[in-house]
Amino acid sequence: MSNTKLQVALDFLELSRAMDVAVGAVAGGADYIEAGTPLIKSEGLDAVRRLREKFPDKTIIADTKTADAGKIEAQAAANAGANIMTVLATASESTIRECVEAGKHYGLLVAIDLLGVADPVAFAATAADLGVAWLDVHCAIDQQMQGADPLELLRAVRGVTDLTLAVAGGINSETAAAAKLAGADVVIVGGAITKATDVQQATADIRKALDTGKSIPSKLFKRTGADVESLRELLESVRTSNISDGAHRQPCLEGLRPIAADQFAVGRAVTVRSAPGDWAKPVEAIDIAKPGDIIVIDTFGKPPAIWGELASESAKNKGIAGLVVNGAVRDTAEIRKLGFPVWTKHVTSHAGDPHGLGEINVPIEIAHQRICPGDWIVADDDGVMVLPAAKAVEMANRAADVLEAENRIRAEICDKNSTLAKVVNLKRWEKKGASDAVIE
Repeated sequence: MSNTKLQVALDFLELSRAMDVAVGAVAGGADYIEAGTPLIKSEGLDAVRRLREKFPDKTIIADTKTADAGKIEAQAAANAGANIMTVLATASESTIRECVEAGKHYGLLVAIDLLGVADPVAFAATAADLGVAWLDVHCAIDQQMQGADPLELLRAVRGVTDLTLAVAGGINSETAAAAKLAGADVVIVGGAITKATDVQQATADIRKALDTGKSIPSKLFKRTGADVESLRELLESVRTSNISDGAHRQPCLEGLRPIAADQFAVGRAVTVRSAPGDWAKPVEAIDIAKPGDIIVIDTFGKPPAIWGELASESAKNKGIAGLVVNGAVRDTAEIRKLGFPVWTKHVTSHAGDPHGLGEINVPIEIAHQRICPGDWIVADDDGVMVLPAAKAVEMANRAADVLEAENRIRAEICDKNSTLAKVVNLKRWEKKGASDAVIE
């Protein structure tokens, strides 16, 4: 068995859900159990006490991320049953030393979280002088969403210190072995375990990857960078509702609906601006678009139709992924038979004439949202979402995070024969002290 330890990060808000996952993770081979920062903020150090009662022989980490009041927080964590507490590297040296000194009295080790420190490698090089036990190389969730790689920093830190190194940041069964190879003594895993529908099996897969040094494929819990095909693959795994939830409830393009059920398309936008009914530029865009692109046409939301069966046949033959029209289309029965995905504002029988007015691959605006050439479009039965090119990686990763969380909640509803409100403890998180006045 590998000497690399597996730590599960219980970043929940509800203790009952955290405890259920902890049981499965330990059964699957987790060595260390972490009461995550959200859990401690929500439940306090009672979360550590419950974990200690349930797992008396396990190493328990209190992820306090202490920044001040080192002595009192160290004492409290130790008395609650923690073996290790975390302190931010950005805390003052006096705070770190207070935690270390208090830890000596209570049998508590101090782990320094390098999150947010200006020069983590320089800090790591002298961290041993502070008396700390280990360092956490932490790629924050918000950084993960932008495609950051925690292993790059891990390798650099490993080169300057002999302290125990823990790494956290989107690790899964595919990347755990690479984390070990990069120098991790402890691999910290959150979502790939805590959001898995089968926690024990997910943990066992990561444990096996660490023990064998071999990657084990994972369908979920992966984050993408800017690589076009990887980004497309991730977007194909989510839906518009996931994208909206991950992007602070961003709305879809209002008024645009699919012409058939069970429609789905992902691709980069080829934009067209045309006069209502003038189908010249929309049809010419087929020749410009590449396979996998989505043609997005703005005719200011008005008919006549600028698209029909023959254009759809041409687009399908070209490999174009779909069509979005802020205007009108026709021949919808034939288009449905072709299986070409189309979203439109209007369906009409009458078309216009090809005068050639308009432009291709220029910025357009639909439903008060700007769409530029190369932006990503995801469209399904619920509507059409626009992911600006500069934000597409983050929006895709956040959408995947939402989907994974929903999968876990669904599993809990089914396993416990429960309801959504009960599983997420909805009443507890309702806004307190709100005015009785109607909010308009």
